[in-house]
Amino acid sequence: MSRIGKKPVPVPENVKVLLADRTITIEGPLGKLQWEYRPEVVVQYDAAARQIQVRRAVETRQAKAYHGLTRALIRNMVIGVTQGYEKRLEIVGVGYLAAVQGNVLQLRVGYANELQVPIPAGLKVTCPDQQHISIKGIDKQLVGEFAAEVRAKRKPEPYKGKGIRYEGEQVRRKEGKAVVK
Repeated sequence: MSRIGKKPVPVPENVKVLLADRTITIEGPLGKLQWEYRPEVVVQYDAAARQIQVRRAVETRQAKAYHGLTRALIRNMVIGVTQGYEKRLEIVGVGYLAAVQGNVLQLRVGYANELQVPIPAGLKVTCPDQQHISIKGIDKQLVGEFAAEVRAKRKPEPYKGKGIRYEGEQVRRKEGKAVVK
């Protein structure tokens, strides 16, 4: 049995859970998330104990894989509607900067033209200063995916370390060709 899958997901007092034919809807103070889970698992909500229980409908290899995954995704939804998720990016490089204008993230990261990245609905993107980007939202997958998309526009390079990186990320540096034994 899945160690993660058999743990119940605790539901805080200010969160509403609604189950309707393989669709779970979780509504909290920050917003509302909805997800349709696989038919290999069964999701039950105990309103008295305020917890969500996930179990397998069949004992197949695929059902075992979906068991822990479903529980983890439901837990991420509960955390998302109560606390939210945030990813921070930092831009390193002379003349590299970011700005938010309307619903578009503008990046100047060493290319001849300025990059325009549209911000998806459901995310709040801010630039506290020109070298930092903060991405907030209730959907963990959407926050992480957008942060990875922005980082991919100019990954940190190994020689000078210039580029867009996650805050606190260690970039492995290489010595240049000028360094001789």
